[in-house]
Amino acid sequence: MNLTTLVLRFAAPIPHIEDYQRYLFLGPHPDDIEIGAGATAAKLCSLGKDVCFLICTDGRFGLTNAPKGTTPEKLISMRREEAQRSAAWLGVKDLRFLDFSDGGLYAKDELFRAAAQVVGDFRPDVIFAPDPDVKSECHRDHRNVGEIARELACFAPYPELMAAHGSQSAPVQALAYYFTSKANRYVRTGGFLEKQLDAIFRCHLSQFPSGCPEEKAIRLYLRLRAADFGLRSLSLTAEGFRVLGQTQMHCLPEAGI
Repeated sequence: MNLTTLVLRFAAPIPHIEDYQRYLFLGPHPDDIEIGAGATAAKLCSLGKDVCFLICTDGRFGLTNAPKGTTPEKLISMRREEAQRSAAWLGVKDLRFLDFSDGGLYAKDELFRAAAQVVGDFRPDVIFAPDPDVKSECHRDHRNVGEIARELACFAPYPELMAAHGSQSAPVQALAYYFTSKANRYVRTGGFLEKQLDAIFRCHLSQFPSGCPEEKAIRLYLRLRAADFGLRSLSLTAEGFRVLGQTQMHCLPEAGI
């Protein structure tokens, strides 16, 4: 670690996620937020925080485990209902949909503009989204949502910039990436891991029907990941995020995150 990086850790500390009141979670598809940050969302709700889920695409092509004969059009309505049940299970009262097509069949600037409207309306302190810089991430929707979140978090506090995109400004203080390999902040999730698992496997049945092979694998993965992050945060279970504050979002390569 060089001297500049060491000094920056003290001069511009990474924000602590739980220090804020309003949280906007961006999900590329129904179920992504629950898998990547469901325990954290449930905890924030339990603490009386204001939490909003924004589902960016309709999930129409997630047909692998859907009931035989399900069409993409039918799956759209199924997944919307599943998302509603799951959000309610976690305690989230504000759930919104953008309804862009699954599979990246949209213009990214249109996705940005639509999401900007929600940012300006909800006025979050923290935006959650998938980490678009993970080298193994191949899904266009995940990368797109992570990339627009990066730009939104940076632009949100500036009224003139947001007005250029047809939106109001918002006091965004931090961006928290889930599905990340470079976590630098952790949220202790004792008592909320099971709620996360239930939200996934009791609610998103078109994707994870009871007894499907993916259920056992994902349950194991999430438990191991929670235990790993728990060790790093001196707790039994936790979720990890790559967090950037406004200071780290531009012109600060030494932040190293």
